[in-house]
Amino acid sequence: MSQSSAETDSQTLANLSHEDRRFDPPEELAAHANVTAETYEEAKADRLAFWAEQAERISWDEPFTEVLDWSNPPFAKWYVGGTLNAAYNCVDRHVEAGHGDRVAFHWVGEPEDDTRDITYAELQDEVCKAANALAELGVGQGDRVAIYMPMIPETAIAMLATVRLGALHTVVFGGFSSDALATRVLDCETKVIITSDGGYRRGSPAALKPAVDEAVAKVEGERPGLVEHVLVVRRTGQDVEWNDDLDLWWHDVVDEASPEHTPEMFDAENPLFVMYTSGSTGKPKGIVHTTGGYLVGTSYTHWAVFDLKPDTDVYWTAADIGWITGHSYIVYGPLANGATSVMYEGTPDTPHKGRWWEIIETYGVTILYCAPTAIRTFMKWGAEIPEKFDLSSLRILGSVGEPINPEAYVWYRETIGSSRCPVMDTWWQTETGMHMISPLPGVTSGKPGSAMTAIPGVSAEVVTDEGEIVPNGSGGYLVLTEPWPSMLRTLLGDDERFKDTYWSKYAEQGWYFAGDGAKKDEDGDIWLLGRVDDVMNVSGHRLSTTEIESALVSHPKVAEAAVVGAADETTGQAVCAFVILRESALEGGEEAPDDLIEELRNHVRKEIGAIAKPRQIMIVPELPKTRSGKIMRRLLKDVAENREVGDVTTLADSTVMDLISEGVKGEKSQD
Repeated sequence: MSQSSAETDSQTLANLSHEDRRFDPPEELAAHANVTAETYEEAKADRLAFWAEQAERISWDEPFTEVLDWSNPPFAKWYVGGTLNAAYNCVDRHVEAGHGDRVAFHWVGEPEDDTRDITYAELQDEVCKAANALAELGVGQGDRVAIYMPMIPETAIAMLATVRLGALHTVVFGGFSSDALATRVLDCETKVIITSDGGYRRGSPAALKPAVDEAVAKVEGERPGLVEHVLVVRRTGQDVEWNDDLDLWWHDVVDEASPEHTPEMFDAENPLFVMYTSGSTGKPKGIVHTTGGYLVGTSYTHWAVFDLKPDTDVYWTAADIGWITGHSYIVYGPLANGATSVMYEGTPDTPHKGRWWEIIETYGVTILYCAPTAIRTFMKWGAEIPEKFDLSSLRILGSVGEPINPEAYVWYRETIGSSRCPVMDTWWQTETGMHMISPLPGVTSGKPGSAMTAIPGVSAEVVTDEGEIVPNGSGGYLVLTEPWPSMLRTLLGDDERFKDTYWSKYAEQGWYFAGDGAKKDEDGDIWLLGRVDDVMNVSGHRLSTTEIESALVSHPKVAEAAVVGAADETTGQAVCAFVILRESALEGGEEAPDDLIEELRNHVRKEIGAIAKPRQIMIVPELPKTRSGKIMRRLLKDVAENREVGDVTTLADSTVMDLISEGVKGEKSQD
């Protein structure tokens, strides 16, 4: 990176950093890639014809008569008139095509030697049995089922069984509290909750059923009788409280059900699931996705972005099913494509820090998709750990969840991918349902840190506050200028909030506002700069936390960094950084912390300019993250501004903030 001289004003993001490194697609991969450069031109020439062609990837009972009805924006209808069944598309049709013996999931439990291989034929039987059991419990089209589970095969089975009946699931991440579960059960009006006694996390059983009991009690206080049944999978064997009027063991009702079930076909716009995401008002937003467009979008992007060869690839999304990544790229996309996937229950460091690489070696994983926060954790632990394992099966790497900083990208490519695996830096959201901006492995010369360009069939732009398209070399707001198949249809029960949140800022142009800052480099490629809420205003310059974090991580002693803007009398806001050092950083005590902090501050100045030089750098042992790996910057801002730290209930480890707060007490600001 080197400093750029892009001009800034109050309406655009400063374009601070520059990246010259390029990685061309491997020749062998490019020669046999699923998607070529011509695909972009085909999609641009006739976008709707392109999406009609992609719809041929899935099976329709009744063919659609219209690709897109956009007569009442922003309320889209895709594949109008078509009927299908999501579970049939993900399971039955592969068995009918003769692939019943193909492994759908290599499931790996956290305890060593706790594994299961589930073929498509076996998955079909389990989904049918679960669908029959749920039907017996009164679940039908339009009903809602809450799923609060660990990463076990029954979680995917429960999802598929629910949608097989035309019902909607809302999967609530197993790390959420009973209050969070109760809020979602009430908002979604779920009549059945599927859970387990617990799951394994960091070597120990972690209970789930008690949180469900607490949530049901809360729901009962507000909506008596709403929850009719709680279906419980036995995973850990922990003792659980039991309510004979409500609770049922999975093995009693599902295992005894018939494996024969004929799926009903539903309209393409039949709701598929509700997924909740945080709202600025504090009330979670219930994102509604529907069936046809979502399946087309996720199956196409999974095939295109990862160059999937279902006959030979072993694909692993190292995420939790409780997030959109798990829905789109563990369950629906891969299964619709007949892929063989790995599903892992536990954490990367249990029982040892090489667990991921051991799994890749054992199963011959060819495609790995994970979050930048995981990659930076592995950087902190050191390259010598993955170097102990045979990772030669890998051919494509993916990144998801937040912008990946260039140094983490390069480390991932070189250390995990042996400098031969292209990195797919994907941008998308819960709301978009599918990848929107990403390199393509056989086409794109990757730039570390850039998501590059919109994939074929998707239209994205970077614009000013007033809606002017910014020139190359400038920053602004990311918008999507055309509807896409897997777009959210509304917010559950709140069409007005849907319009206000996503469509009001650029209502005149009819654009979807993503809520993210972005810039276009001199080639017109897109760099994501994080949520607009994370942008700082320093002396009239609007700076992205992402770029400053990337500059810090480019220092060889830094593993991870989080930057916030703290109130400052002189500059309006000042840059405050929290830094995790690599484990090798201070070996031998060769540098005192004060010297290192000053070295890091000057490193940022050298990399991207004096305006970005941090006022403060605090060395911390860990950063506050949710279980999905998102850094909770608002908590760090509380520390930087000497306020009482806010709600920590969604953190993976709530004690992290105590460590950070104690560590920075009495620390003086740097000049």
